[in-house]
Amino acid sequence: MPRFAANLSMLFTEFEFTERFAHARNAGFEGVEYLFPYPYQKEQLASLLKDHGLTQVLFNLPPGDWDAGERGIACLPDRVAEFREGVDQAIEYARALDCRQVNCLAGLRPPSLSEEDAWQTLQANVSYAAEKLSAEGITLCLEAINSRVDMPGFVLDTSGKVLALMEAVDADNVRLQYDLYHMQIMEGDLIRSMECLLPWIGHIQFADNPGRHQPGTGEINFSNVFAAIDRLDYDGWVSAEYRPSGDTGASLGWLEG
Repeated sequence: MPRFAANLSMLFTEFEFTERFAHARNAGFEGVEYLFPYPYQKEQLASLLKDHGLTQVLFNLPPGDWDAGERGIACLPDRVAEFREGVDQAIEYARALDCRQVNCLAGLRPPSLSEEDAWQTLQANVSYAAEKLSAEGITLCLEAINSRVDMPGFVLDTSGKVLALMEAVDADNVRLQYDLYHMQIMEGDLIRSMECLLPWIGHIQFADNPGRHQPGTGEINFSNVFAAIDRLDYDGWVSAEYRPSGDTGASLGWLEG
């Protein structure tokens, strides 16, 4: 079976955030991720990881004002200084948490911003972040998020766009974050796609579709998908980033094989 990690922003939400680490470990997870560590002290999070024998798998660069609907600022020309400050902040947390991967959310393109200007800004920001993170031995992931259901207007909504950006940036530490849920909506043909994209994939996430719930609630054949990941000799983490349709514990049948 793949190396599974739990996304604590979505799983075990029946409990306070700081309690979710223990519940993830008790459920059998050895790795965790979550959207953003920044509301918490670095030392507190590092202690929780150590106390429960967990690996910090990944977190995102600061996204702007998430509560106001922003989903990343990397494509916004008027937010470059803020983006760079966010890279520095992420590095501080990655050091403290011994986290080797950070994800960059490209952001939503405002109607007033041209596609070309958004792309050029995104390329410049990713190049900057990749260089800074490379000096720390950290991989920068780029995630394609579906623009049909969850994030209309998201700049990177296909794996092809991510690969085009990676080619333009040309940095050894930039990888594709492949989310099965988003790619099922945008592209489908998941197993064949992973076979083709494997050299560029640095991290995998999953949820079933439709609904973004646990495996077995939608159309994706996860038994086949997980078997394919094993067959491909993918050695990275595979993170459960779904919204349980009920109690988190009751949603983990897939973890038992």
